[in-house]
Amino acid sequence: MKVILTEDVYKHGVAGEIVKVADGFARSWLIPKGMARPATKRNLDELAELHVKANENRAVYNDKVNAAANQINGVELVFGVKAGSNNKLYGSITSQMIKDALLEKTGLDINRRRISERNIRELGRYEVPVRMGDVSPVVNIVVLREEEVSAYLTGQPGPVASAEATTATTEPEAPVDNATGTPAEAPAETPAE
Repeated sequence: MKVILTEDVYKHGVAGEIVKVADGFARSWLIPKGMARPATKRNLDELAELHVKANENRAVYNDKVNAAANQINGVELVFGVKAGSNNKLYGSITSQMIKDALLEKTGLDINRRRISERNIRELGRYEVPVRMGDVSPVVNIVVLREEEVSAYLTGQPGPVASAEATTATTEPEAPVDNATGTPAEAPAETPAE
C-alpha cells in the first residue's frame, strides 16, 4: 500500500514522502497514529506542500547523519574483560555494550541495530562498522584483560605475550650418527619371547 508520511518514520522515510509499506502496517499502525495517510489523489493534492518539505527534510536528515558519522568515525573504545588463557572471553562484547560506550564517550545515541551484529568473543583489536545510511563509519574496539586496561590507557607497555608457541614433543628424537651427522637407523626391536 502506498502512503504519504506525515511524520518521520524510522527506516521508512521522512514527512512528505510517498512510500510503499505493508498493508497491515499502514492500516493498524501508521494511519491510526496519524503518521501517514493513504496516497489517494485527494490526499496528494492536500499534502503537496508537505511533499515539497520532504526534500528539505531529507537533506537536513542526511546532514545530521553525516555529522554524526564524522563524529564517531575512528573513535577508540577500550573494554576490560575477563578472559581465559586462550584469549577467549568469558562472555562477549555485544552491540549494546558498544552502543553504551559510544553514548558515554561521544554523547551520540546510536541505535544498536546499526552496529555490526557480530559479537566479539576474543581479546584483540577490531574495526566495527556502523551502518548509517549512505555512510559507514568505523569504530575501533580494543578488548583487553581487566588488569591491562589502566596500563593501556596511560600508555605504558602491557605484559608481553610470548609470540612463540612452545610445544612439548612426546616422541623421542631419532638417534644421530656422530660420524656423518645424519640420522642413524634405529635398531630393530626384537620381540620378547
